[in-house]
Amino acid sequence: MRHLLLAPYSHGDVAIATQDIQISRILVVSCQSETQQTRKGLFEWPETKGGKNASQPCPKNTQRHATRHCKLSLSTRWMAPDLQECPLVVESICDLDDVEVTPGNALDVVEMMQSLLSNRSKLSYQELKVVLSKLKEVVVVCVVTSILGEAVINTISYILETRSFLSPFTNTILNITEAVGDHMVGQEDISSLVAPAVVVSMVDVIPAEFAGLTFGVSSDGPGSEPEVFLNRLPLKDTVAFISLPSILQHSFPSNQSSPRVQFQFYGVPQLFRDNHMKQILNSFVVSASVSNTSCQIKDLQDNITVLLQHLQPSYPHMDTTCVYWNFNKNNGQGGWDPHGCRKHNSSRDFTTCLCDHLTHFGILLDVSRAPVDQANEHVLTIITYVGCGVSTLFLGITVLTYTAFAKLRRDYPSKILINLSLALLGLNLAFLLNSWLSTWGVEGLCVAAAAALHYFLLASFTWMGLEGVNMYFALVKVFNAYVPAYILKFCALGWGLPLVICVLVFVVNREAYGSQLYPDAPTSLEPLDNFCWLQDDITFYVSVVAYALLVFLFNIAVFVVVLIQIRHMQANSPAGTRGGLMHNLKGVATLTLLLGLTWTVGFFTFGPARLVLLYMFSVLNSLQGIFIFLFHCLMKETVRKQWRIHLCLGKFRLEEHSELSHSASVAKPRQRVPSVHSVKSSATDSTSASYESSQRGWSCKRLDLGLFMDPLTFPRAQMSYPGVGALPNPTTRAMEPPHPAVEPSRH
Repeated sequence: MRHLLLAPYSHGDVAIATQDIQISRILVVSCQSETQQTRKGLFEWPETKGGKNASQPCPKNTQRHATRHCKLSLSTRWMAPDLQECPLVVESICDLDDVEVTPGNALDVVEMMQSLLSNRSKLSYQELKVVLSKLKEVVVVCVVTSILGEAVINTISYILETRSFLSPFTNTILNITEAVGDHMVGQEDISSLVAPAVVVSMVDVIPAEFAGLTFGVSSDGPGSEPEVFLNRLPLKDTVAFISLPSILQHSFPSNQSSPRVQFQFYGVPQLFRDNHMKQILNSFVVSASVSNTSCQIKDLQDNITVLLQHLQPSYPHMDTTCVYWNFNKNNGQGGWDPHGCRKHNSSRDFTTCLCDHLTHFGILLDVSRAPVDQANEHVLTIITYVGCGVSTLFLGITVLTYTAFAKLRRDYPSKILINLSLALLGLNLAFLLNSWLSTWGVEGLCVAAAAALHYFLLASFTWMGLEGVNMYFALVKVFNAYVPAYILKFCALGWGLPLVICVLVFVVNREAYGSQLYPDAPTSLEPLDNFCWLQDDITFYVSVVAYALLVFLFNIAVFVVVLIQIRHMQANSPAGTRGGLMHNLKGVATLTLLLGLTWTVGFFTFGPARLVLLYMFSVLNSLQGIFIFLFHCLMKETVRKQWRIHLCLGKFRLEEHSELSHSASVAKPRQRVPSVHSVKSSATDSTSASYESSQRGWSCKRLDLGLFMDPLTFPRAQMSYPGVGALPNPTTRAMEPPHPAVEPSRH
């Protein structure tokens, strides 16, 4: 054979000469039978001779076939199968639940997971549950080789990098990662599995020679794989570092000649959410453990040193705490615990902690230094729910009262009040039903509940802003503003603008609405643990905080202008027409409620007065419906009269004609005045207190502060007025606004 191959070859103009030939014997001439698990089903490839193809029917459609080539070479092996004709069997992540994990297909199952997880930015609770349960089976059932271990760690890293809510699975993820390090075989004495969000390093030590061990991680930034260094001092760009003392050798298991020390690094702080802590995690998380120990290593005489870099710079007013992850806290879901750890020193960018046990370490940043304790949080929750419940009842009564009695809704302020009450009523109902709906475990229902709460919150803010616009038009602009279809345009803005914002939020980010716990997650006894709301911080700050800030800044400006205008008019009014202190205070209180200024307290709930302001915010805003009922129904004479006319019996009943006779008896006699041409518009009608009874003359009392009690009413724009005295006094004339739409008739 060699002689034949070395012989020169020529054919026409082509000549081939060989110089060096190596001839080896092919020892393996066939591919062994193999079972392969794929997304298109389970295939059992029979033993096939090299150079031949094997064929198998597709599991989901036996009329079609898959083929696989056995390549004949020095290392005869199977090539990748051709499965193009076969339809998918495992179409979604949840279909993995039907796949059995065996020692032979473990790597195939993990690769299937990676294929299903690609291009997924968020996983549901059920999807996380299926994936993690299969990863757990892989680690338990199979021998974890370096290839399989790397595949599992890469899968976990990808899960951590999604925007999934991981809190219900934190302990599960930590246990799977640790099991990979404990069970991995075939590696050298020192080895590491590195992924963008997770690092696992394993060191097999000899107890008698153990003199301490250090582990550090440095990173160039998000998305890049961390760099691991062992038994070296921290580098400049170190994000986490842990040093184990030599005394740890006394805690090694006695039944192992080479115990394994394992280090873990987690570059995703969102994995370690603890809703029972009022502080935020301000570092990555690093851990150390010893494999196969019968109990937790703690109470060490020499401390373990942990150095962690701050994710956000720490300033003097911020309190930094060293903590570790306690698997048993929060009913077995895990949580941060400061026991056994203390802060050694802290700078702007780094904190050094000293701990006497091995576990997961992190740093929490207390921004306010005045966290709400559990007792106060419980009280605030009760106040909120009770206040919203009672407000819902009284808002319903207010809406029914103004809707049922036509005389009460003739003017613009009353119509705006009805819409504001409806928005607040929807807000209270959406809030009260939210937690209950979120426990149903239906994702679509939770999204709808969050969107409804968002919509009615924005609608409430919008109608508060429209109250301010109406006050500005009625009091400041007076007769200089003509707005056709006034209330119709207000309704379009009040109900349409929040709808546009909510639709935009859903279009831009479909996952903006959601629950703090995913569907099917175990529910909590705490009412606010399950709550459907905006999950994206940017969306929340832009569509809620910024929107509310703009509305309230405008309303504060209107509030100041109205008070100045009223004060100026009171100073020019006759002494007998001025209201008293209590009368003025009631007017200010009504203004504050209608303009929603009590909500501005929420922007100041930090610092030493945080707890007091939180109580003020909860009380004032959860009881806003009660205050509206009090000022605009119970304390309003016209509403009480309508109640007595239509609802009361016996001596409390008031006949409707008696109200008219009373109005006529107090009216001033009319006197003729020169005729005028008047431009009337039903779209710009706005009632005044002096016009509330049509028999009262036009007087300076129309702009008294007491008007804000009955209801927030202002002069009727562009209308003809009842007769007034032929010779009004100078003070009264000075109080009357100009009449651009009314001109004296010419003779």
